Amino acid sequence: MSAETARRQATDGPPAWQQALAAAIRDPAELLRALDLDPALLAGAHHGARLFPLRVPWGYVRRMRRGDPADPLLRQVLPLDAEAADTPGFIEDPVGDAQSLVGGGVLHKYRGRALLIATGACAIHCRYCFRRHFPYAEENAAVHRWQGALAYLRERPDIQEVLLSGGDPLSLSDRRLQDLAAALDGIPHLRRLRVHSRLPVVLPERVDDALLAWLAGGRLRPVLVLHANHPAELDAAVADAVARLRGAGVALYNQAVLLRGVNDQVDTLEALGERLFELGVQPYYLHLLDRVRGAAHFEVPEREARALMRALAERVPGYLLPRLVREDAGRPWKTPVDWTRDRNGDDAE
Repeated sequence: MSAETARRQATDGPPAWQQALAAAIRDPAELLRALDLDPALLAGAHHGARLFPLRVPWGYVRRMRRGDPADPLLRQVLPLDAEAADTPGFIEDPVGDAQSLVGGGVLHKYRGRALLIATGACAIHCRYCFRRHFPYAEENAAVHRWQGALAYLRERPDIQEVLLSGGDPLSLSDRRLQDLAAALDGIPHLRRLRVHSRLPVVLPERVDDALLAWLAGGRLRPVLVLHANHPAELDAAVADAVARLRGAGVALYNQAVLLRGVNDQVDTLEALGERLFELGVQPYYLHLLDRVRGAAHFEVPEREARALMRALAERVPGYLLPRLVREDAGRPWKTPVDWTRDRNGDDAE
């Protein structure tokens, strides 16, 4: 962050994105009132919010359809009674984060890459979040100014890429992220800095000069993986934010999660890919749901996911076709899901 930017923030107060983040809706009753939804939904919303708190920025709420409890954006954030269900196979750590922790908030699952749990904070609480039960207080790379995580990275010359995740790393201040980026820049064997974030989608004002300065101003090649699940998320403000990132030389990809009632229709997946490509973002992954406790009502069976991919492949060119994957705990890569199998073959699982 430049001295001029720091001076402006000292005199003008927090940047716009922090003000918007502070004003995010946390009360289910406020969310229902804002969208003219049936008050009968409130009891279930309160129950779900006690298990995992509600948080959603106003800018994201304004993209939702008023009066529609099935709106695909609302469905991603509205707490429900269903989250209390004890569904077999749905557990607190479905992707095996605990067995990959090496200390200091570092996850080391894959060869050549390490992931830093930068924070437990997010701008939005997605109800399907696979880390909704993660012990952020104990495993946070930002503790002690990143020193434990940095020491681990310095000692591992086989690591070429660092991923910032969380929570959402972009919910941290640019001052803290600038310090981290500068330290990572000084580790000679690192080549890329990859950030996984939903903030440019749900809080596009986050993409400001201060963010671009540390993300794209160093030696490491910057990569940003967005998390957009539905084309209605990608409004004009998001398009402007993405354009700024592209203009700064940031490589942009998207990973979506296949979610019941959100994007489990081929028309929606086609529109999502087309809109992403229009903005200059490469559709990358379409994840099967991580089977985290509290999210079973979002699951789309693999048989159905394969059929969706076949239908999508008939409509779009290959560069708009995301990779259908799932994450299996303990496996050193994401598992590709073969959707090319015959329709009348082994789809009867």
